[in-house]
Amino acid sequence: MRVSAQQDGTSVKAYAGTTGVLLAFDIAPSRRDGLLGFAIEREGGNRPHRWLAGMLPFPGQEHRAGELIPSNVAPIQRFRWSDYSVFADTSYTYTVHPVYGDPRSLRLDDGPTVIARTASARTGEHKVLFNRAAAASQAFSRDFPHAAEEIAAARRERRPVRLPADALAWLTRGVLEQITGFCARALDPTWALDVAIYEYELPEIRAALDAARARGADVRIVYHAEPGDEQTTINEANLAHWPAEHKRARITHAICHDKFIVCSRLDGHGRRSPHAVLCGSTNFTENGVYRQANVVHVAETAHLAERYLAIFEVLFRGDNPAATKDWIDTNNPLSTSEPVFAGFSPRSDEKDIDLFVSEIQAARRDVLFCTAFALKQRVLDALLGTPHDDILRFGLQNTRSEITGTHRDRTADFIAPDMIDTGLEGFLKESTAGQRGNILIHTKLVVIDFTSDTPTVISGSHNLSHNASASNDENYLILRGNHDVADCYGVELMRLYEHYRSRFHHGHPDPTGDGRVPKPASSLRPLATDDSWTDPYFKADSLEGSDRRRFANSAN
Repeated sequence: MRVSAQQDGTSVKAYAGTTGVLLAFDIAPSRRDGLLGFAIEREGGNRPHRWLAGMLPFPGQEHRAGELIPSNVAPIQRFRWSDYSVFADTSYTYTVHPVYGDPRSLRLDDGPTVIARTASARTGEHKVLFNRAAAASQAFSRDFPHAAEEIAAARRERRPVRLPADALAWLTRGVLEQITGFCARALDPTWALDVAIYEYELPEIRAALDAARARGADVRIVYHAEPGDEQTTINEANLAHWPAEHKRARITHAICHDKFIVCSRLDGHGRRSPHAVLCGSTNFTENGVYRQANVVHVAETAHLAERYLAIFEVLFRGDNPAATKDWIDTNNPLSTSEPVFAGFSPRSDEKDIDLFVSEIQAARRDVLFCTAFALKQRVLDALLGTPHDDILRFGLQNTRSEITGTHRDRTADFIAPDMIDTGLEGFLKESTAGQRGNILIHTKLVVIDFTSDTPTVISGSHNLSHNASASNDENYLILRGNHDVADCYGVELMRLYEHYRSRFHHGHPDPTGDGRVPKPASSLRPLATDDSWTDPYFKADSLEGSDRRRFANSAN
């Protein structure tokens, strides 16, 4: 949801997703004089009152390195800030105070108040959940010191990490429960679940599907299979106890890259009436649920579930890849206008790539993206745009060796190729041996014109690549004009972006040449002691100014 308020020349706009709230501020030019930043007061949730916090102090201000500093003590010197300590389906009250005075004697003026309610993970037509994954590394080390000790011990002893249950629950942030809870809908023989999956591994998900089968539900699965392929061996071992009539090995010249489940009711003749689908980027693996950045999207709409069930039936009856492509070309025509469109691959002539490019090139305000693998060049060109164009661009791309970031436009790229060698990130670094490349960002996500009244979201398993279009079994959603869904995606995308950009800029070259290590907090740039920090945000035609105006929807 989105809500805004103004008071005495200060304004705030809140974008509330499922597990985060992005706050965009603005202030009248007449009130810039002496502005030291913003203090953000929050009420609601499981903490009755708190001040949102940052990590930058004023020069000489005493604080413990690495500790967060409340914004009423060290104000936020930016025009955007986010709160990721929120819970789904909960109302929070934010008051934004402009701060003046002297760093040793701050004056917090009255400011606007907004009440933002986060999206539900249990009810509604669309439910969108992201895990915490790598972007949680700093908070993970603070909140789970016992887990950090286990990670350090496992690294020393060269053994697998055994994270405690509370740490795993914090990392998955409801994603695992969303998947297993979806499976739990199949209560008895009047229900059916149809699963198409690339990697069938995580014991908790396998147990949830086995439990549905034990309750008499009609559960079928299509899984990636390729002779001699390691993933096929794992999948077949985990499905060895399933009856042959309920499983299909999907053999292609590429991969069955789908990750979706359709939930249906059965009538007296065994016919399925689909009513919900779970999809997104999350593989049913430990990496997918806990380590990589991923999303699960549950759509409670019969027409979408019907489309996913239709492609499942094609895969389950064993059509070869050429026949599957012909079926998709004929029965899944691409739409440039449907509010919610479900698309599938493989298809001919990269028409889906053309559609993605046209959607991105239609951007008028901003493009946010968070992608996993090497993109089709014309998709990459569309995301990057032209140097110094008028579109704000914030994005991450995780390739096999690095995470590349784009800041506002392509004039300021950053790369964060190495994991910090301690804490959760050390755990992640150790864990990549079992992955196909150093995969930290696994979402395949683009949000177009997030700050507008007509946002568009592209999300699913499709990697926006040639193989995803022409060879793999893939699925994706395009959602147009749905602010609530766009907020769920955009707020989390900005979380990932800000984390990796911050980590890069807080690092410095390692003299040994082994990568980057974090700067101590004491060496970070301190807060300005006057209003000079606002200058870039009010400079004519600056990127900072566009950022301020567009996120806050301001004319200043």
